[in-house]
Amino acid sequence: MENYKYIHLLYVPTMACNMGCKYCYLEDNTKDFDSSIKPLDTLKYAVEKFKESNVIPFNISLHGGEVTTLSKGDFEGIIKYISDYFNDNKEIITAGGFKIGFPHIKTNLYNLDKHIDTIKKYNVSISGSLDLPLKLHDLYRVTKNGEKTLNKILSNIKLLDGTSNRKKVSCTLFKEHFNYLDDIVEDIKYLHKNTCLDMNDFNFMIGFDYNSNGVLHHMSEEEQVILYKRMHKEFDNTELDKGVNGPWFDEFGPDYCTNCDNCGEKFFLLEKNGDIYSCVRGQKNSDYYYGNIYKNTVDEILHNAFVKIFLNHNKLPINDECTSCGYLYLCKTGCPFVKNAYNSNKSYTCLLQKEIYKDRGLLPHQEKEKYLYEYYSKMRSGDLSKYKPNFESNSDNPSLLDIISKDSKLKYIYDDNSFILEVDGVKYNLKSQILKNDRDIIYLNKKSNITIHMKKNLINEECDYPENNSLFIILLSGDLVKYGDEERVKQRHIATHQIYKGVLDSRKEILDGYYSVDITNIFKEYSDNFSLDNPNNIFFTTSSLRDYHYTKQKNNAYYHMQAINLPFQNIEFYYLSKELK
Repeated sequence: MENYKYIHLLYVPTMACNMGCKYCYLEDNTKDFDSSIKPLDTLKYAVEKFKESNVIPFNISLHGGEVTTLSKGDFEGIIKYISDYFNDNKEIITAGGFKIGFPHIKTNLYNLDKHIDTIKKYNVSISGSLDLPLKLHDLYRVTKNGEKTLNKILSNIKLLDGTSNRKKVSCTLFKEHFNYLDDIVEDIKYLHKNTCLDMNDFNFMIGFDYNSNGVLHHMSEEEQVILYKRMHKEFDNTELDKGVNGPWFDEFGPDYCTNCDNCGEKFFLLEKNGDIYSCVRGQKNSDYYYGNIYKNTVDEILHNAFVKIFLNHNKLPINDECTSCGYLYLCKTGCPFVKNAYNSNKSYTCLLQKEIYKDRGLLPHQEKEKYLYEYYSKMRSGDLSKYKPNFESNSDNPSLLDIISKDSKLKYIYDDNSFILEVDGVKYNLKSQILKNDRDIIYLNKKSNITIHMKKNLINEECDYPENNSLFIILLSGDLVKYGDEERVKQRHIATHQIYKGVLDSRKEILDGYYSVDITNIFKEYSDNFSLDNPNNIFFTTSSLRDYHYTKQKNNAYYHMQAINLPFQNIEFYYLSKELK
């Protein structure tokens, strides 16, 4: 089977909206800027372009603006296309472990009646928006002319009665809504008993007030917990038990988007003009803009997505509380957009998330120091050394540096000057991955010229017969697999490549005292095997030094424990299979 990358694709077929909600994150952008672009054309083009690069949307949902402002023809055309896409790509999508769904729209419900025939025909899944308590709905969710909307929305919901499609609503809560918890409880009961909405599939969302112009204010973390506990007190062991212990608070649970190390690897929002952003939160924000499907290659878009989310997580240093928290493996410090909007370096729903984790039986990570090191090495650009798991907890055990200092044969395995990787004229002094304090990730493509420089003296070190010795290159994919009887999870091995002394001697000396070998074609040969989702790895040593490393592991348990992963000089990389323009 092809090596597919699966993404969640939100499509915005129009920026137009018929409402002027007081806390709209899009503010003045809710109008259709270019009516010359047919909304279906962009979606078709994008999906085909993604598929040509083995990038498969496992889910396509419609967002806005407001999708129901589309004409009947445009709306049905898009819905039919998505329905056909799911049917035509069922085998590919299910092979990736995803379920086949129905077309899904996020809507304010105000124009639902306009498209009710198409909704019924294609069993369109509905996710609507209401404000709770209902008494405040018309205060904040009004038309652009300031007219009330609640009565028409409730009438439109009745049109869904008797349909088999998924029908749910969500509400966004601010401090002003929190002051009416009694009314919220009663309104949930009312909607459950008197409408066709599935209130077990209801969602609470916690609003953040960065763009509400002082009209609304965010709830404190303590207030969020009070809300959560109040809902459990009212609805545990009732007909809505499934909801309050599941979907109602799933946005803050471990299965939501923030449970990605880097959400730029999975979530993409596409607008009708071809612009691609991170999600609805990052929409129209340049810090979360990944490119344009008409102008950029898929590889460029994927690259920009990973890098921009990485950079946004690193605008502020990691929170000290997060580094000692056993739940880091679940929350990953929260949404980068909201953190930066609040100038905070931790999740704005931290206390609420911890309550949810505990109630759902999710335990703190048993090796939280090890997980912190792994997370930090992938998602943070600061000093990695202070989070390195401590191998010296027992003072009788020698540290790795102690072992190296007492064994002259090991020093070349860890020497910082033995290997220099040169990419298009830029040189990188390679270090051992288990000693370095920072993390280099480089981006390569088919136009890159790549040369490895190795100190000539290495060919004689720990080698009785230098003619039998070789430059030893190890290539690993960023994808993880289980190896051996112990089923250790490691990066997938792609290839090893050896270049012997006789060949090295024949190469032109570019750097004084170094062998130099052009390895560009090695990368090209294995380009189809590199991961698009995670950084790939390349290691350099000599065959003799590699053998000595494994001999040392067998003879010294302390060394084996601390150098169980490949210790050789390395660098991580992404390989963009299509040439950049």
